[in-house]
Amino acid sequence: MQGLRTIFRRGILTVALALSITATSFAGDKIRVGFSAISLANAPVWIAEEKGFFKKYDIETEAIVIGGGATRSLSAVIAGDLQFGSTGGGAVISAVFSGADIAMVAAGNNKGIQRLMVKADVTLPTALKGKRIGITALGSSSHMALMLMLRKWNMTPDDVQILPVGQSPVMLISLQKGGIDAAVLQDPTFFMAEDIGFKTLGDPVAMDIQYLQNVLVALRGYVKTHRDLASRFMKGFVEGVAHFKRNKEDSLKILMKKMRIEKGKEAYLERSYGLYATQYIESAPYPSVAGTRTVLEFMAKDFPKAKTADPNSFIDNSLIKPLEDSGFIKALYR
Repeated sequence: MQGLRTIFRRGILTVALALSITATSFAGDKIRVGFSAISLANAPVWIAEEKGFFKKYDIETEAIVIGGGATRSLSAVIAGDLQFGSTGGGAVISAVFSGADIAMVAAGNNKGIQRLMVKADVTLPTALKGKRIGITALGSSSHMALMLMLRKWNMTPDDVQILPVGQSPVMLISLQKGGIDAAVLQDPTFFMAEDIGFKTLGDPVAMDIQYLQNVLVALRGYVKTHRDLASRFMKGFVEGVAHFKRNKEDSLKILMKKMRIEKGKEAYLERSYGLYATQYIESAPYPSVAGTRTVLEFMAKDFPKAKTADPNSFIDNSLIKPLEDSGFIKALYR
């Protein structure tokens, strides 16, 4: 009897061990990614998640829309609640100056998604002098975009009246009612503005202005101590980029699901997709050195360190560069 009990116990242990091994083999390493807002810049992560690219590299992802602006997702990364966070480059640089050991490891969009929309009869930037221009908020990406466009036109902020109005849809209403004379709108609102008769006077992409609209950030310590895991995550990420750029219809279906857009209402999403796939998201999504330099120039007033800071010191390309050098990224587009 005792022998039977011993055999029975051994059998239970063997089954339990087998189940444990099986469960472990199917459970990938967990990575949490946080987004500051719902945006097409998040498309590579959503697509890699839906298409199984992360699972392909034994990673189980949890993609979370945190909201609350750029600093909220950044704070979660610094606290260790997220392994990667999507945020604005300016917020990353500010955090580094404040002592955070973080770096930009990839870019969702280096070029900005804003456009300066005006009435159809405005033809030259000089016509904006003394006019009321709406932005979402002081210090926002729309504010920076406006400042950069003014500088490109050899104008200063004192040449215009800059008014914080609120989100793009609110600004469009104010523009229609004459509360402001121009507005810095982002997609898809600038498409809506075009459809009712307004036009683009300034487009950062057309003007070759880079300012780190959206970047992927991580703790330097995490990338160093979890090199293999972080590298596998980046493989899934760049596969997500490639699928997004090469497979329009499938990508739109995934984006409609993630952004909760009802079927039949995807017209503006499709127009935005065209911009992100061809102009905004790059095949090898390095954070822009030029964009970092631009942000540093604008931060010099508040952070004296910015005047002499090396733009490269805020970027860690060690996850993307091996994928480009090995031909991994190029092979995704064959």
